[in-house]
Amino acid sequence: MTTRPRRDDTLARLAPERTLRRLELQVTRRLDGLLNGEHLGLLPGPGTELAEARLYQPGEDDVRHMDWAVTARTTTPHVRDLIADHELEAWALVDLTPSMDFGTAGMVKRELAVAALAAVGFLTVRLGDRVGAYLQHPGGLRRWPARTGKAALYALLHAVLDAPTGPATEPPAAMSGTTATSGAPHGDLAAAITSLARGQTRRGLRVVISDFLPPAPAAHDTGTGPDAQPDWESPLRRLAARHQVLAVEVIDPRELDLPDVGLVEMTDPETGAVQEIVLSRRTRERYAQAAAAQRTNTRAALRRCGAHHLVLRTDRDWIADVARFAVRQRRAAGRAVTTAGVRP
Repeated sequence: MTTRPRRDDTLARLAPERTLRRLELQVTRRLDGLLNGEHLGLLPGPGTELAEARLYQPGEDDVRHMDWAVTARTTTPHVRDLIADHELEAWALVDLTPSMDFGTAGMVKRELAVAALAAVGFLTVRLGDRVGAYLQHPGGLRRWPARTGKAALYALLHAVLDAPTGPATEPPAAMSGTTATSGAPHGDLAAAITSLARGQTRRGLRVVISDFLPPAPAAHDTGTGPDAQPDWESPLRRLAARHQVLAVEVIDPRELDLPDVGLVEMTDPETGAVQEIVLSRRTRERYAQAAAAQRTNTRAALRRCGAHHLVLRTDRDWIADVARFAVRQRRAAGRAVTTAGVRP
């Protein structure tokens, strides 16, 4: 009899304390000033601005921060948080649709998404900044409010691990700390990016964690091939015009090529449809070509959007990939500064 590992054990494996300390001591120094920018005041004055309203905690909150408008509307005492101008906000959009529950290399893509979110999150909260997330569940989009501190980040990581799996038949049940948002139907990455851009206008870091796989084309649809412009490109370009955007592409090796195993039964994780396919040599070659074309198209679209592109694979060491990415970005930033300094 086998038992399923607890979520705490899974999270400890994906983001153990030793790994987090390594990230904080090594990767953070390379990313300081690159992902987080400068801590500058937004407006002259007391150095704070209003944030979101939350329930009043007796004995902990200052009654002078009471939000009377929200209190009157909800008949429950609420206070309005204040954000220091020097604090920045990092918001992540995490794709938790069924395609992210696929994995053949000892780790599913959802777990790798948790690791990526942990890396970005701990780099952010180390400096006292806030991390929030939009979680794209099967059937809808849920918003996790931006908070500071490691405890809040661990709660967010647990929420990602505990998210429902499988094809969507109804909107996901509400989780503690999340609020439902509108405008992002099941599997629609473009709508989710639009919701993130409209809901969070304060400048900062925006991270999109997804496999960026296009939806299966309908029988009459001829414009969704591997070379077609992704529907998420336009909203992502608008997002990158205001914020610094990091796109984390999560890949499993079986999505790039198929093994020579003959007749197999494949299930579409998004719809649950089952189909038998003979993996002949010609079929595997055509699949590899289409997969390579789709990845090339994704890479080109992200470049056109002006987003930084980090690729994580389930069969690789994600910490090493993050470190190499940080080094490349630091060197690129240094070359850009040097080039700008010699211009007439």
